[in-house]
Amino acid sequence: MDAIACISSRKSIRAFRPEPLPRELLQEIFDIARWSPSYKNTQPWEVVVLSGEKKAALSREVQRLFQDGAPPTPDLDEPQTWPPAEAARIAQLYQSRAQATGIDLADPKVIKKAKMANFAFYGAPHAVYLFQDASLSLWSLFDLGLFAQSLMLAAHARGVATVPQAFTTDYADQIKQFLGIPAGKRLVLGLSLGYADTTAPINALSTARMPVDEFVRWLS
Repeated sequence: MDAIACISSRKSIRAFRPEPLPRELLQEIFDIARWSPSYKNTQPWEVVVLSGEKKAALSREVQRLFQDGAPPTPDLDEPQTWPPAEAARIAQLYQSRAQATGIDLADPKVIKKAKMANFAFYGAPHAVYLFQDASLSLWSLFDLGLFAQSLMLAAHARGVATVPQAFTTDYADQIKQFLGIPAGKRLVLGLSLGYADTTAPINALSTARMPVDEFVRWLS
C-alpha cells in the first residue's frame, strides 16, 4: 500500500475480532512508527502494550471506576466547549453514526454504554497507551500526536485496524498506578489495535472531510 492510499483509506474501527496479533507483527508496526518526526529528534513517546489478562484486568478496573461514579483524573482535560465550525462537524459525526447504527449518541444511556465499550477497547486483543514526561512542552505533545498517526498508518499498511481513544485516559492516575507508571508521566492517548470485525455495522461508517478550499488560503 502506498502512502497516499494508506492515509486516505485509514479509518477508526470500533469493533474488533478477538484473536491476538503475532508478536512479530506488533514489533514490526512499532519499528515503523519509531521513524516519526519530533522536535530536535527528542522522540518524546513511551508506549505500553497490553494484551491477554493484563488488558482484561485493566478494562475491568476502569469500568468499575466508571460505574461507581469515580471522578475522572485525566492528564489532559476533556474539552467542554467547541467553536461553531468544530461543533457543527461533531454534530454531523453524531448524525452519521446514528444513521449507520440507529443509536443516538446524545442519549445519556448511550453515552454510558459507549464509554463502557471504550474502556473494553471495543473487544480488541491489544490496548496501547501513549505516555510522555509531564514536564515536556506543548511541542512534545504535538510530537506524540505525530507518533500516534505514524503508528496508526503503519498498522493500517499491515492490515491492522486501530482507533484513537481519549475516553481511555479518563482515569489516568489509576491507570498509571495499575501499570506501575510514575506519576510524573503524562498519559496522552489510548488506542485499540487488532483485526477489524468486518461484519459489525459501525465499521461500515466512513466520516467526511472538509474540501481543501475550506481550510486552505491561497496567497500570492
